[in-house]
Amino acid sequence: MSTSPGLVAPPEVEVTIRVRSALEAVFDAVAETRADTTALLARVAGRGLRPATADLAALRPGLHARLLRQELVSGVGFVAAPGLLSDVPAWLEWWQTGASGDVRPLLPDLDPAHSAYSDYTHWDWFALPRDTGRRAVAGPYVDYLCSDEYSLTLSAPVHLAGRFAGVAAADVYLRHFEAAVLPLLRALPGPAHLVNARGRVTASADPAHLAGSLTKGPDFASVLEGARPGVWAGLRLVPCGGIPLVLVVGR
Repeated sequence: MSTSPGLVAPPEVEVTIRVRSALEAVFDAVAETRADTTALLARVAGRGLRPATADLAALRPGLHARLLRQELVSGVGFVAAPGLLSDVPAWLEWWQTGASGDVRPLLPDLDPAHSAYSDYTHWDWFALPRDTGRRAVAGPYVDYLCSDEYSLTLSAPVHLAGRFAGVAAADVYLRHFEAAVLPLLRALPGPAHLVNARGRVTASADPAHLAGSLTKGPDFASVLEGARPGVWAGLRLVPCGGIPLVLVVGR
């Protein structure tokens, strides 16, 4: 795969700028949640205690405000690493908007004897920030744990005293993300789609690459790490300026 900044055409630049602008607003909500959670965990640790679910209630005013403020955000919260909390093995301090616009808590069944979704540690929105130390865009996928909606999850790692403590995250319904970016993709001169670091298509104006499918071949993680456009098998690969998505444009 070759790289060159001269490969990027002005319409592609505009698309990456608009995508970055839309999702940076969501990542702002993630960053605020991470900051609040880090401060809360540090306060509890400063008292010589392990955190419990009751401590996480202090996050709720901020989570509610982000849901009401950020138009694209449908759910937001902190997902604890297993073993972090003293009273439960796993926990999501998660709030989401209902169909009528009300703010409500997620009350998932995390008992492995009853729920197939009790182990969330292998899901990309948890595993990518844990393993890379960086923020991530996961999906789209059907979010059976939270909303039963086709969604993207944006997440970032939370650390306590240098150790991974969980992730701060926010959900975006795919239909809302597509409404924001599909007109931009359709205006490009070639078939275009957006992919995450795993090559998962997050939005597409290319019938050969449907949302949720995998684009195989290029090393998209390397494109994001290098932050430079590239070419692979006739495809132009353009990172979205700090957002972990790559714009892929064909001929």
